[in-house]
Amino acid sequence: MAAPTPTTRQPTAPVAAAPRRGRWIDDWRPEDPAFWESTGRPVARRNLFFSVFSEHIGFSIWSLWSVLVLFLPESAYGIDPAGKFLLTTLPTALGAFVRLPYTFAVARFGGRNWTIVSAALLLVPTIATAVVLEPGVDYTTLLVVSCLAGVGGGNFASSMANINAFYPNRLKGWALGLNAGGGNLGVPVVQLVGLLVLATAGAEHPRLVLLVYVPLIVVAAVGAALLMDNLTTARNQPRAMREATREPHTWIMSFLYIGTFGSFIGFGFAFGQVLQNQFTGDFATPLAAASLTWLGPLLGSLIRPLGGSLADRFGGARITFWNFAAMAVGAAIVWTASQVGSLPLFVVGFVSLFVLSGLGNGSTYKMIPAIFRTQAQQRVAAGADTAVADRHALRMSGALIGIAGAVGAFGGVLVNLAFRQSFLTTGTGDSAYLVFIAFYLVCLAVTWAVYLRPQARMSGV
Repeated sequence: MAAPTPTTRQPTAPVAAAPRRGRWIDDWRPEDPAFWESTGRPVARRNLFFSVFSEHIGFSIWSLWSVLVLFLPESAYGIDPAGKFLLTTLPTALGAFVRLPYTFAVARFGGRNWTIVSAALLLVPTIATAVVLEPGVDYTTLLVVSCLAGVGGGNFASSMANINAFYPNRLKGWALGLNAGGGNLGVPVVQLVGLLVLATAGAEHPRLVLLVYVPLIVVAAVGAALLMDNLTTARNQPRAMREATREPHTWIMSFLYIGTFGSFIGFGFAFGQVLQNQFTGDFATPLAAASLTWLGPLLGSLIRPLGGSLADRFGGARITFWNFAAMAVGAAIVWTASQVGSLPLFVVGFVSLFVLSGLGNGSTYKMIPAIFRTQAQQRVAAGADTAVADRHALRMSGALIGIAGAVGAFGGVLVNLAFRQSFLTTGTGDSAYLVFIAFYLVCLAVTWAVYLRPQARMSGV
């Protein structure tokens, strides 16, 4: 007998009450091999593609000010290095804050419907910045429009929660890694766009960067409307997020995600400014700094799916553990390079941190569904209904993804604040690098104690 196909609800004329609009799939069983091979895979891949594209544009807008600060010479705009770090900190903070409601939005409105809305919202900071960005603009105005760019950070949470519902457990590491990695690529891409503008039109034309993204935002919204779907099974129960806050693993994973994604997005926002302030002679011009800022984020984004795939094969906790050990070494290399004034060693150390943070992003996110899948198996072994246990695992995974994504993004705020304070007090980033080393060692210890220590090991995590 052929596997059943998903039932899609199309809008119908209202009778007694208006029906929900949009394309809704009621029958979705990715863990059923026959259903997945005959029907699930092509639908999931189509939704994944447009989810990646929309999230990619969201990341570009979110990290827009990591590029625009290079177009703001102090002579024309009157903004010192500490002020520029604040311009990159505010969008990071708003992006972290909106991730929680964005996660709820997928359950409330549907993944397709919210992708349309979240993509269209990116026009607000893009157009607002294009209107006000010129020499002599008030610094407070720049703070406001830079903060608006934070809406791009929310796209990640809604996209990940949506794609988590589309894929079977055995492929979640790969799918979530690809989704997040494709989205993360928005950081180096916008930096490459900035480099292209600096190299061709010059530092006097930052609006050209914004004009590139307006039509791409429109394509993302229209593409989602035409080709994505909503899943009825992705609707979280109203108490899902509240229940997740009472789950200890929620806060443990959120803490670990600060170390991986917080590092990635924080370094992505700050790297160009760190180069300009740490090695003033080598990066006296915006073009010189922009020529290197994109490399680390690019490699970190590309390797994120590999982190998910390695976690699928060897276990997320094991990959995450060794990754934090390597990140501590990478931060030590950066600190050493700063002490001896070696630019090549500094770049090697920083790029390695980007790569490792990307790898860790994939492995930590794989751990989230694996944790609740393991709990579901334990419930089934104790006599619980399999379908009920699986639905609970999916619901809790989606909620934890939203919380961990929000808390982890605040790590980017902390990274920028650490750099700002370090440069204010010492003139270098040395103090910040020492803090990073200590934090990665704490993350390593937590991963071992909770997920790898024989007495506490969770099978399959």
